Amino acid sequence: MNESFDVIIIGAGAMGSAAAYYFSRRKQRVLLLEQFELDHRRGSSYGYSRIIRYSYDYPEYVELAKDTYPLWFAVEDSLGEQLYVKTGGIDFGPADDKMLQATIESVQSAKIEHELLSVEEAHRRFPQYRFGDDFRILHQPDSGFVKASSAVRGHIQLARQNGAILKDNTVVTSVSINQDNVEVATSAGNYSAGKLVVTAGSWARSLLLETGLDLSLTVLRCQLNFMSTSHSSHYESDACPVWIAHVSGLFPETLYGIPSHGGSGFKIAFHGGAPHSHPSEIDYNPDPENVEGVRDFMRSHIPGLAGAPVRESRICLYTQTPDEHFIVDRHPQHAHVVIGAGFSGHGFKFSTIIGKMLSDLALDGATPHNDRLFKISRFSA
Repeated sequence: MNESFDVIIIGAGAMGSAAAYYFSRRKQRVLLLEQFELDHRRGSSYGYSRIIRYSYDYPEYVELAKDTYPLWFAVEDSLGEQLYVKTGGIDFGPADDKMLQATIESVQSAKIEHELLSVEEAHRRFPQYRFGDDFRILHQPDSGFVKASSAVRGHIQLARQNGAILKDNTVVTSVSINQDNVEVATSAGNYSAGKLVVTAGSWARSLLLETGLDLSLTVLRCQLNFMSTSHSSHYESDACPVWIAHVSGLFPETLYGIPSHGGSGFKIAFHGGAPHSHPSEIDYNPDPENVEGVRDFMRSHIPGLAGAPVRESRICLYTQTPDEHFIVDRHPQHAHVVIGAGFSGHGFKFSTIIGKMLSDLALDGATPHNDRLFKISRFSA
């Protein structure tokens, strides 16, 4: 016989763990399913850190960030644990870069605290970095990072305290959508619920095909590199900002980085990677060529680390939509199925509010947070 719940959530990464917490806060009986072990390395949510920032080229994300920061503070209070580390952040690149221009305009329009620094002032304030003579530098003091794996585990800890059940190493084998409930068959048994939430990351497209929905989601194989900082404290989180380099005209992709903390190493990566149709195609062995690519960038812009040893390199998956905006919406044919997908390599910072939005959509039919960019209907418009 099926074991019954109020809601079944498929995928226990950043979004699924947060959704489990917010559903459990609303007294729902929650089953959270994960095909691998909790906090595994095969997807998008594992690791030391993810950037959090107000600085965005779309005003909607700035607005969403305003709603997100207080939720992280509340989760920290409930856990009694720090998840957000404030370092400040800089966006820099050629003055004519369109994304950088839009980011500055969005921050100014939203009246977010910020500074526009001259090259000389930026070099004085942030001697770790080198900026081109034609660069603009945006400094936003509230930027920093969220401790990624700690956040996933923290949301699940709080959800469990509220009665949620997690079953990891449990593979979903089929999903049946009925008029007023769902049935999910797994390697550990069969379950039913009134609501279904799909937060399956790079596996979302193939899973949603079973529900009659084919979303345009592409899996990107991205490489994260962590440089040793044992020779210098200038690249530690108490002395160094997070950063985004808008230099796609000079390098294949935008680059970003996070200072070292707790021995993590200085994180540096290209924002993007090779596309794949399914995560089963992914080779998780890091590429030396990628390391050389970030060294080329560091020689120009972070010279003090250009020759540093690599502490670790590993593969992380992006699940990208065509416009790189998220999908946070109800299923077009089944209102009791809610989807969080396609976070395109910039969603983790919002994971706690995405979890709340998914619970709002499932239980109330709408969310008070601005989800205009995230509707499935935009792909058929």
